[in-house]
Amino acid sequence: MSVQDETELMLSELFDSYADAYEDYDAGQIADCFAFPCVIWQLEEGHVFNDKAELCENIEALLEVHREHYVTSSIYEVVSSHISGSTASVSLDWQQEDDEGETIFDFTCHYLLINIEGQWKIASIVNEPA
Repeated sequence: MSVQDETELMLSELFDSYADAYEDYDAGQIADCFAFPCVIWQLEEGHVFNDKAELCENIEALLEVHREHYVTSSIYEVVSSHISGSTASVSLDWQQEDDEGETIFDFTCHYLLINIEGQWKIASIVNEPA
């Protein structure tokens, strides 16, 4: 397997874990996908999270919105990716659905990822509503 293929597999595993953690409503597992500090841009506002505890507070609020809308599934599709050394830029289209398969949230996120000690982590997200 080439280095490029291995890296793409590792990135896929990161986003699979990220989606699974959303489906499990597990803020800690979601936060484990991040490097710190990290920046999340949402609704044209940037927020810096210095550690896992700060990020988990934000994630818990987001998960509460998911509970209110009965989101049970998070499905992503890779729109684009570029890997350069220990960094990667990946854009994903997301659909979050309820038990009946109805799309509740539909959006695109652009991720800046960094490889720290052999682990790919999310350093920054720009969320773009559909």
